Amino acid sequence: MSTAEGYRTRQRELILQFLMENRQRHLSAEEIGDYLRAQGSPVSRATIYRYLDRLTEQGKVRRYFLEEGTGACYQFSDGEGCREHFHLKCLGCGKLFHVECDYLDQVQAHIYAHHQFTIDNTKTVLYGLCAGCAAKRSEQP
Repeated sequence: MSTAEGYRTRQRELILQFLMENRQRHLSAEEIGDYLRAQGSPVSRATIYRYLDRLTEQGKVRRYFLEEGTGACYQFSDGEGCREHFHLKCLGCGKLFHVECDYLDQVQAHIYAHHQFTIDNTKTVLYGLCAGCAAKRSEQP
């Protein structure tokens, strides 16, 4: 194995490790690049995207588009499905919440039964403020 191949392998290992350690988060290629730079292994964004595409094809990573006009974000997938629940995105801090809720399941069932429309939960995001950001805003004069 050449030095270049070993270097690329280390970068891939770092990317996968970072995704696995942050499996509850949706990460952008920019965040992954920042992490790699902090680890002393800077990588071009194109290289990161190529590897993320490979991981997506292998089913190890899921790709999400949370907002129209923004880049994709990625999440490590170990069999957990984001097809089964809705997502809430905080407009204050940017955090994405996975929500399993019987009421939203009933809404989804209603939409299918009465409107013959199937919701794709991988693309379903409701926007608002999390409790922490709402509290901060209410404290501001």
